[in-house]
Amino acid sequence: MTGVTGANARAPDTWLFDFDGTLVDSVALILDSFRHATRTVLGLVPPDDVLMAGVGTPLREQMGALAPTRVDELVAVYREHNARRHGDLLRPYPGVDAMLAGLRRRGHALGIVTSKMRDAVELGMQHVPLGRFDVVVTCEDTDRHKPDPAPVLHALAALAAAPARAVYVGDAPYDLRAGRGAGVMTAAAMWGTAFAPAVLRAERPDRELANPEEALRW
Repeated sequence: MTGVTGANARAPDTWLFDFDGTLVDSVALILDSFRHATRTVLGLVPPDDVLMAGVGTPLREQMGALAPTRVDELVAVYREHNARRHGDLLRPYPGVDAMLAGLRRRGHALGIVTSKMRDAVELGMQHVPLGRFDVVVTCEDTDRHKPDPAPVLHALAALAAAPARAVYVGDAPYDLRAGRGAGVMTAAAMWGTAFAPAVLRAERPDRELANPEEALRW
């Protein structure tokens, strides 16, 4: 876990989390859905690194990068398949339940800031229950999306939280850029597997959390 100095050395009292790859292990589900959608609509399956490159940004943006003229078809096929496969492929991360319970016991405000649609988040939490959050910000809530800071700022406003006492925890470079742009502390969820550790370290997060339990030792 990397150290921080000055104001950022204080433990946050508002914790914002990305969803996919941070609170739930969804990499297998995402890849399976991308492979199915591209195979069905485009008749080919790009390499995994191409499919995963935009994870953390809205699905329509990711599909636009793959095939700008087939976005609607790709999104529709992806979402239908993804919803059907949640029960088979979405998994909890060891330690996330204990982390969230510990933060709640300390009276911290908890939020989710994700580029997913709200119905997809709700479906995910049906399969991997995570308890109550004080705010859930999805791609429908802001006009601009990660890596723009708008979603993080939206969550802070909803909680009346001070950026200097808040942290955004995520497994993607887009999360860390959004958090930094919003003026909050940033923590890299190194237990996520969508991006290599070097990619996250290049964003210079305030903290690297090797596992969820490390959040309780801030």
